[in-house]
Amino acid sequence: MLVTMLIIGPILLIGMVIGLIISLVQAVTQIQEQTLAFVPKIFAMGVAVVFVMPWMFQRLLEYSHHLFAMTN
Repeated sequence: MLVTMLIIGPILLIGMVIGLIISLVQAVTQIQEQTLAFVPKIFAMGVAVVFVMPWMFQRLLEYSHHLFAMTN
Protein backbone atom coordinates (compact mmCIF):
# COMPACT_ATOMS: atom_id res chain seq x y z
CA MET A 1 0.00 0.00 0.00
CA LEU A 2 2.90 2.34 0.70
CA VAL A 3 4.24 1.76 -2.81
CA THR A 4 0.86 2.68 -4.28
CA MET A 5 0.76 5.96 -2.39
CA LEU A 6 4.37 6.68 -3.30
CA ILE A 7 3.70 6.10 -6.99
CA ILE A 8 0.41 7.96 -7.34
CA GLY A 9 1.19 10.67 -4.76
CA PRO A 10 2.88 13.23 -7.05
CA ILE A 11 0.04 13.16 -9.57
CA LEU A 12 -2.64 13.48 -6.90
CA LEU A 13 -0.71 16.27 -5.21
CA ILE A 14 -0.49 18.24 -8.45
CA GLY A 15 -4.22 17.77 -9.06
CA MET A 16 -4.98 18.92 -5.54
CA VAL A 17 -2.78 22.02 -5.75
CA ILE A 18 -4.19 23.03 -9.16
CA GLY A 19 -7.73 22.48 -7.86
CA LEU A 20 -7.04 24.62 -4.80
CA ILE A 21 -5.58 27.44 -6.90
CA ILE A 22 -8.52 27.38 -9.31
CA SER A 23 -11.00 27.30 -6.41
CA LEU A 24 -9.35 30.34 -4.88
CA VAL A 25 -9.47 32.19 -8.21
CA GLN A 26 -13.14 31.23 -8.62
CA ALA A 27 -13.95 32.44 -5.12
CA VAL A 28 -12.17 35.76 -5.63
CA THR A 29 -13.66 36.43 -9.05
CA GLN A 30 -17.06 34.87 -8.22
CA ILE A 31 -16.96 32.77 -11.39
CA GLN A 32 -18.71 29.47 -10.66
CA GLU A 33 -18.12 27.53 -13.87
CA GLN A 34 -17.65 23.78 -13.27
CA THR A 35 -15.57 23.11 -16.37
CA LEU A 36 -13.15 25.87 -15.40
CA ALA A 37 -11.89 23.68 -12.55
CA PHE A 38 -12.00 20.38 -14.42
CA VAL A 39 -10.05 21.11 -17.62
CA PRO A 40 -6.87 22.60 -16.08
CA LYS A 41 -6.68 19.79 -13.50
CA ILE A 42 -6.91 17.11 -16.18
CA PHE A 43 -4.33 18.90 -18.31
CA ALA A 44 -1.91 19.38 -15.38
CA MET A 45 -2.28 15.78 -14.26
CA GLY A 46 -1.69 14.57 -17.82
CA VAL A 47 1.50 16.62 -18.06
CA ALA A 48 2.57 15.32 -14.65
CA VAL A 49 2.06 11.72 -15.80
CA VAL A 50 4.31 12.34 -18.80
CA PHE A 51 7.10 13.75 -16.64
CA VAL A 52 6.75 11.35 -13.69
CA MET A 53 6.20 8.16 -15.71
CA PRO A 54 9.89 7.09 -15.87
CA TRP A 55 10.20 7.49 -12.10
CA MET A 56 6.93 5.60 -11.55
CA PHE A 57 8.06 2.72 -13.75
CA GLN A 58 11.38 2.54 -11.93
CA ARG A 59 9.63 2.29 -8.54
CA LEU A 60 7.27 -0.40 -9.89
CA LEU A 61 10.20 -2.32 -11.35
CA GLU A 62 12.07 -2.21 -8.04
CA TYR A 63 8.95 -3.35 -6.19
CA SER A 64 8.42 -6.21 -8.64
CA HIS A 65 12.04 -7.33 -8.28
CA HIS A 66 11.63 -7.23 -4.51
CA LEU A 67 8.47 -9.35 -4.68
CA PHE A 68 10.07 -11.93 -6.96
CA ALA A 69 13.16 -12.06 -4.75
CA MET A 70 10.95 -12.82 -1.75
CA THR A 71 9.45 -15.86 -3.49
CA ASN A 72 12.86 -17.50 -4.04
